[in-house]
Amino acid sequence: MTSPAPEHLRNLLFRLAGIDTTSLADAGRGVVGVLPAEIRPVRPGLRILGTAVTVEARDDLMPMLAGLRLAGPGDVLMVAGSSEHAVAGELFGTEALRRGMAGIVIDGYCRDTRTLATLELPVYSRGAVPSAPGASSAQPVVQVPITVGGVEVCPGDIVVGDEDGVVIAGAEAFASVIDMAEEIQQREQGLQRAIAAGESLFDHVDFDAHLARLQAGEPSKLSFS
Repeated sequence: MTSPAPEHLRNLLFRLAGIDTTSLADAGRGVVGVLPAEIRPVRPGLRILGTAVTVEARDDLMPMLAGLRLAGPGDVLMVAGSSEHAVAGELFGTEALRRGMAGIVIDGYCRDTRTLATLELPVYSRGAVPSAPGASSAQPVVQVPITVGGVEVCPGDIVVGDEDGVVIAGAEAFASVIDMAEEIQQREQGLQRAIAAGESLFDHVDFDAHLARLQAGEPSKLSFS
């Protein structure tokens, strides 16, 4: 597929900035990659929106350093990390913030979480450990397709993250679902306001009809009004 023109990409990112990962995941089933629940934010309340710089770190810090040096404003380091060691901490996090990066997502571990939790930089990981690997790789592997949490990530993919997790896809894939994601979010926000004002959820969902169709062995899809 061809990449969107720069102005279309800017418009897409502007629209994505207003959409939750939940709405994107609902609209993009089978199209948008969703990272596993174990990859969580070090500091809840921050949001990621940026383009992927990929790092195959494993048990070496050289790829992380190479990725950091490549990355700039709006980039997200997407890291295939270590199963034993932390591949990012306060120094890498502070440097990423200095560079204006949008965040770091690690399929693995970080450390120095007390400091990371004070930075205005979203960092996601599977947890924290105090140990770090060495820096010995003579040929750091960066900016190649990698797998993060079972999801293939390519350089330049768009990364969106919030308190519920992280979703990833190419610009074309997000462009194909953005209208539906906005509709889902607007509808659910309206329903939430109605329920908070005293209306029943069951006044807005065809639960009984859906259940009857399922019990009759008919194909059915739960719908909201």
